Amino acid sequence: MRLLKKKYFSKAELRSLASVISEQEKNTSGEIRVIIRQRRYWKERKLSLYDLSLNEFYRLGMQNTRDKTGVLILLLLSEQKFQIIADEGIHKKVEDGKWDKIAELMTDYFKRGNYFDGITATIRAVGEELVKYFPRKPDDTNELSNEIIEG
Repeated sequence: MRLLKKKYFSKAELRSLASVISEQEKNTSGEIRVIIRQRRYWKERKLSLYDLSLNEFYRLGMQNTRDKTGVLILLLLSEQKFQIIADEGIHKKVEDGKWDKIAELMTDYFKRGNYFDGITATIRAVGEELVKYFPRKPDDTNELSNEIIEG
């Protein structure tokens, strides 16, 4: 059975998620992006979910943030999987296993069918980690769009 993204997120929910990202980024120099993909493209079928996410990370230019503080959350609906990827600046400071704990949080929500609250809680948890290590700087700018990418 094919899962449709409309079953998971309405247009209003997607706008709300973008607002949650904006809210979190007010306190940090980090950048958060969310991609909701229905399925893989044919040429991606042999890629691991990590490699697929890494390709999206680079495609979006997330590696170009000033302090290397981009975080990508990718959902792959057809496989009911997701991946969280953080840039090298974050890995130097955030403790090992932190992203796994955040992933567990999202998994708990998803198991109950509560996708919107799961993504919302995950964005907030990522934001809380970013503000600990990468507080907003006086000259900080929003380097990446906060809009949810659907594909």
